[in-house]
Amino acid sequence: MPDHNQSPDFSGFNAFASDPMLDLLTITLPQKVRGDLHRIGQWAGNADTLKLGRLANENPPVLHTHNAKGDRIDEVEFHPAWHALMRRGVENGLHNSLWGNDVSERGVRNLSRAAKFYLTTGVESGHTCPLTMTSASVAAMSANESLLNEWLPKIMSGKYDSTNRPMDQKQGVLIGMGMTERQGGSDVRTNTTYAEAQGNGIWEVNGAKWFFSAPMCDAFLVLAQMPEGLGCFLIPRLLEHGRTNGIQLQRLKDKLGNRSNASSEVEFHSSLGILVGDPGRGISAIMEMVNFSRLDCAVGSAGLMRASLSEAVHHCRHRSAFGKKLVDQPLMERVLADMALDVAAATALVFRLAAAYDRASANPAEAAYARFMTPVVKYWVCKLAPPLIYEAMECVGGNGYVETGNLARRYREAPLNAIWEGAGNVMCLDVLRVSTKSPEIVETVLSSMQADMGQENAATFVDVIRSATEMSGADPGGARILVEQLALTAAAAELNRLGAGVTAKAFTDTRLGGLWRSSYGMLDNRYNAKAILEREHPPLS
Repeated sequence: MPDHNQSPDFSGFNAFASDPMLDLLTITLPQKVRGDLHRIGQWAGNADTLKLGRLANENPPVLHTHNAKGDRIDEVEFHPAWHALMRRGVENGLHNSLWGNDVSERGVRNLSRAAKFYLTTGVESGHTCPLTMTSASVAAMSANESLLNEWLPKIMSGKYDSTNRPMDQKQGVLIGMGMTERQGGSDVRTNTTYAEAQGNGIWEVNGAKWFFSAPMCDAFLVLAQMPEGLGCFLIPRLLEHGRTNGIQLQRLKDKLGNRSNASSEVEFHSSLGILVGDPGRGISAIMEMVNFSRLDCAVGSAGLMRASLSEAVHHCRHRSAFGKKLVDQPLMERVLADMALDVAAATALVFRLAAAYDRASANPAEAAYARFMTPVVKYWVCKLAPPLIYEAMECVGGNGYVETGNLARRYREAPLNAIWEGAGNVMCLDVLRVSTKSPEIVETVLSSMQADMGQENAATFVDVIRSATEMSGADPGGARILVEQLALTAAAAELNRLGAGVTAKAFTDTRLGGLWRSSYGMLDNRYNAKAILEREHPPLS
């Protein structure tokens, strides 16, 4: 049958092998890890895999507060597609590989996991939420050695176990979290949930949370007030013999996107928990978890953008209009190339940050980069995703706007990462906090950027940030200007360090040279749009 000028189905490709930037960023990883990425890439481009993502979102989870006999059960039922995606994510170690002993990933665990996470989010993002939280929770639980020793073996098992049983009867476990409340949001110091000591290290928690993520996890890190201030507690969902632990789910959130994943409102009624970290130091304990989650937010947004633009380019290479393939029309070519610059820059930047996490323990300069740049990278990359994915949808046209495709779902998903784990202003406040209290950290990072830029005018670009830092100290309302300039400069520095050719030059000249505008397609004829597209998005095979 004739194709009616429709592009072929976007499937049957290897998402790793078809991504030159990802290949470049992972070229130094051990061969075993690269083999894993090829395997995951093949899975991510498979038609049946992409169908799982659609089905998981078309059939969102259902809350059952009571059973047929009227007993309170507080269970969430998921579609089989969700479980299939979760099983694969656990098999790939997205929930535990940072804490494992695989010698092939020694020294590159964050970079290796970031690549796997990046490929996975291009398929479906909702199921990555509990995987992210479980991975990040280990950092927080490390503050209580006995607690960690109890739970870590089940986290490290590599088994996905969705059965509704207490931890000691399961093959593997997942960890969720509950921080925010209706009256406070990001201002967790206003929380009213409280904990009372019961003896023998057990605390009783009462209160409510406005967002309670992945409520079928096996335990949750929860902030609650105690005499010394906010504490962080691990609260199991079920107690021994399967008894409920007073965790009552009120309703599931009806969300814009992320529909495959259950987000709930919850009340704690005499729920028993164990203190994580020191009394009154709950924010410090939970921040150990939050920083890893913020890295995942940025990596996930980059993965969403890459998958969306790849689909748009694929469509434009096959669809004809006005006598030419869309990709050969000058306006479309420049729009796609302009978008490719941002996707390449965002991808390079999130992997630079992941590498800093790997090196931080042995290198003070890398520790400074991880500390200062985490909120910067999360801010910029996550804010970049919605407009870029919208533009990809526009490139595809009406077919991109319908729910039977991938782009509409990705567009609804796109705003989440900018909101989760601290919205934009919270990220900016974090950057201001570091620049005010630890200016030496800022200077260390700026010096490394200047060296990586390797250009004659690199010092000028960095001096702009120094000026913006001074201005934001006197005028905190200007912090977004500082943070965006930091992100753009850091991304340009990384592209130049990587030797990314026409991509690096065009991004640096336009984003830092004042020649770019707020919509895509603003490249002028000095830049070879076709060469940029061919470099960043070669034809699928």
